[in-house]
Amino acid sequence: MKKLKFRNGDTLDAIGLGTWKSEKGKVTEAVKIALNNGYRHIDCAATYGNEAEVGEAFEEVFKEGKVKREEVWVTSKLWNNAHKKEDVIPALKQTLKDLKLDYLDLYLIHWPVAFKPEVDGFPEGPGDYLSLEEAPLIETWNEMLKAKEQGLVKHIGVSNFSIPKLKELMAETDFTPEMNQVELHPYLQQNKLLEFCSKNGINVTAYSPLGSGDRPDAMKAADEPSLLENPTINKIAKKHGASAGQILIKWSEQRETGVIPKSTNEKRIIENLQSAGYQLDEDDMKQIAELDYHFRYVTGKFFEVEGNSYHNIYDD
Repeated sequence: MKKLKFRNGDTLDAIGLGTWKSEKGKVTEAVKIALNNGYRHIDCAATYGNEAEVGEAFEEVFKEGKVKREEVWVTSKLWNNAHKKEDVIPALKQTLKDLKLDYLDLYLIHWPVAFKPEVDGFPEGPGDYLSLEEAPLIETWNEMLKAKEQGLVKHIGVSNFSIPKLKELMAETDFTPEMNQVELHPYLQQNKLLEFCSKNGINVTAYSPLGSGDRPDAMKAADEPSLLENPTINKIAKKHGASAGQILIKWSEQRETGVIPKSTNEKRIIENLQSAGYQLDEDDMKQIAELDYHFRYVTGKFFEVEGNSYHNIYDD
């Protein structure tokens, strides 16, 4: 399996287990299955509402001793209601408490969007947001740096940041984000963003690599295309004796990005990790390159409420 390398030499297995949308009653077992079958990269977030259950899996597996804490890369994310400088480290400490960990390997600013601290979940209107003047991203970022200095996290980065937003942040700090986690799949290949991140030493992780078909209906477009049913993907899958999902995961890994497919199904969890064993040839990659038409499954439009300061989340 490919590994992502960080500036200090630390490495991260490209294929990890995502936990967005993993139900509380199933996510503990899913994480245990993943760790006991070779996963060493688990992706979490406070807003997923299941970190305490993920923490139960960590506690149980690490106590058994077959897998050590230092062998597993754990990522989590700062939710939008904790962007004020006094709220960042307390939010991180709550995540650590829920995950039953002493430190995170990677902590990300989940979105370049700030909510008022009392907003739990998603805002109902423009009055629930903080402006970029009230909660400047650089202040949030500086608190992330403090968390790193305190040993609470080993690496820090961002999620859902476009090139302009990365440039804005980088202009104000000497410490460039170490990771940008974004939606990435054959319908949204993000070549310019990948090139920018590569030039600036920023690793990239792909979320929704399979199209996130199980996300809430409110986040779905009418008649949106299916990655798993795409004829080109399925033709390539048949050629390699693989599933469509494995080809999609391998495509991300082969482009040297991280990739975090979510599943709570034991067979699928194991199958997803086995994607690393395939190899897409030049013709496969060329065919998949032709599928790009800038389609987002997670549009960010839910933040663009009339009267607030968040418009054109992705600047594209």
